[in-house]
Amino acid sequence: MASKQPIRAAVLGASGYTGADLIRLGARHPAIKITALIARAHAGQALAQVFPHLGSLDLPALLTADEVDWASVDVAFCGLPHGTAHSEIKKLPDRVKVIDMSADFRLRDLGTYAEWYGGEHSAPELHADAVYGLTEHYRDQIKSARLVACPGCYPTAVLLALLPLAKSKLMEPEDIIIDAKSGVSGAGRALKQNLLFSEAGEGSSPYGIGSHRHVPEIEQELGIAADAPVTINFTPHLVPMTRGELCTSYVRLAGTATPADLRKALNDAYGTSPFVRVMEEGVIPATQHVRGSNYCHIGVFADRLPGRAIVVSVIDNLVKGSAGQALQNFNLMHGLDETTALEQLPLFP
Repeated sequence: MASKQPIRAAVLGASGYTGADLIRLGARHPAIKITALIARAHAGQALAQVFPHLGSLDLPALLTADEVDWASVDVAFCGLPHGTAHSEIKKLPDRVKVIDMSADFRLRDLGTYAEWYGGEHSAPELHADAVYGLTEHYRDQIKSARLVACPGCYPTAVLLALLPLAKSKLMEPEDIIIDAKSGVSGAGRALKQNLLFSEAGEGSSPYGIGSHRHVPEIEQELGIAADAPVTINFTPHLVPMTRGELCTSYVRLAGTATPADLRKALNDAYGTSPFVRVMEEGVIPATQHVRGSNYCHIGVFADRLPGRAIVVSVIDNLVKGSAGQALQNFNLMHGLDETTALEQLPLFP
């Protein structure tokens, strides 16, 4: 049973894009009271100075983490960059629940984390108890968790599409090719030359070729589902739009499986999931149909190559790929309806 008292929330990394969307959604959550906004570089400023679109909200000014009265916080949403989140989270009181949107607790093996993120993990004692926060596949564990590690945006789109297929042994665990595309907000709010309008606009380019940090996260979860090692070929691309993520996965069918079998497995997996829609045969998912929402649309198509299928998934990278999924997990952790404060429909056109 959910508490009648407001659940007091802090947002770490409140000046980033994911932090802003968490505030936008969380401010209208009937059970949440935002009591602290943490952004070191902008400490002392009003939220409206950093994000004018949130200026109508009656919220506290931005602070450093050291200035927060943690006795007035029940849950912390962490939107800090990878490599910094674990050192900040370990400072929080044990009674504070944590929903982390960084990469610092997603990988189950600390050696793999050090290899891909370039440094040792500073909170191994917390790492062992972290629950992977892909809501639709870890609901029971999330409900009782103190620390939830929300998946990356690319892994969210890919895993929602492929995990049911891996679990049901309908696709081969090797020869998986994933062509992924993201809007520029997926790279964060920091000033980077390749994200300038004149450089990102009117063009598209791949990045992280053969070495993107989301690869081990996807392989980890697909391997658990398939009960076999999984190696993927994953290439992300930057496209000139603000929000949105599209992942096209090319898979080899197992045995006598057909694309229709894949669609049935997805429908069986998500029949009671409010935010995952498996499209009817022939309907192509598009990022503009999930923009601003917590929805994921998935389509299955026969490949012209025999024995193969194409699975397309789309999400809003800042909502279902980050802040929205964090709120979805918050709802589970506090005994609330999973859809609370996430009922908004996509913004179109």
